[in-house]
Amino acid sequence: MLALGGSALGQAAWPDRPVKIVVPYAAGGTTDYAARQIAQKLTEQFGQSFYVENKAGGSGTIGTQYVAKAPPDGSILLANDTTYTMLPGQMAKLPWDHAADLLPVTTILQTPVVLVVPVASPFKTLQELLAFARKNPGKLNFGSGGAGSSTHLQAAVFDSEAKVEITHVPYKGAGEAMLGLVANQVDVLITATPTALAQVRGGKARALAVTGAKRLPAMPEVPTFAEAGLPSYTVANWFGLAAPRGTSAQVIEKLQQAVVQALADPALRERLAQQGAQPGGIATEAFAAQIREETRLWTAAARAAGIQPQ
Repeated sequence: MLALGGSALGQAAWPDRPVKIVVPYAAGGTTDYAARQIAQKLTEQFGQSFYVENKAGGSGTIGTQYVAKAPPDGSILLANDTTYTMLPGQMAKLPWDHAADLLPVTTILQTPVVLVVPVASPFKTLQELLAFARKNPGKLNFGSGGAGSSTHLQAAVFDSEAKVEITHVPYKGAGEAMLGLVANQVDVLITATPTALAQVRGGKARALAVTGAKRLPAMPEVPTFAEAGLPSYTVANWFGLAAPRGTSAQVIEKLQQAVVQALADPALRERLAQQGAQPGGIATEAFAAQIREETRLWTAAARAAGIQPQ
């Protein structure tokens, strides 16, 4: 009985040490943004430090594997995103068990994606870009956060839907790809709105279209893909938290509830809205079901786009 009581007290005391949130990409992308926003709120809630560490490389596999193999004591978490559901369809063998080694906790935010070009680009509309790309297969290139990342596969689906051929240029994260676009190293980037918004507002990039049923209040001048002439392109992104397998149900539940509480803060909700994002906080079971279904759908999308597991 004493041992059980001590265990329960230990769980109730979580977090009893600083908690590291691993972002498996370079700083500057939306996964990094989401993790830092929630880390700040969790630090305020618990009075214990939640901090972000970037472990980039391998389209997120290096940082994800690190967390999958970490001690399940609640001290190390993963900031994951839509890419997590895309990797099984693109890699013949992942360095972790996709179904079992990580436990979904909840979403932090959801965003549409936006297609951007450098401000110096000759393309002012999506139709102008498509007309050029169809006449010049392979001449344009697009940046991504790495081979197999959400920005890669979403661009590959765009190619398939638009019937164009645009060359892939991988970076170590969406933030780096955005900088590559601003520096005119790539012609096109399709990414989550928070990654692109500052550069669009700062006049360094031009947004041509955004996914979703209606225009974003954060960028009302940008047409939807349907308005721009490609209604079949409807992808979106989520960003969430996961924990190593073996992390206690009490810690998972406490963390999920803390995220929900954090996302109820009006100031945070306003910050997210200004970035074109919506707050998450879905139940753990619903998040797990979403990951299973999206893994199936993105695997099918990869095959339809001609991407085979490597």
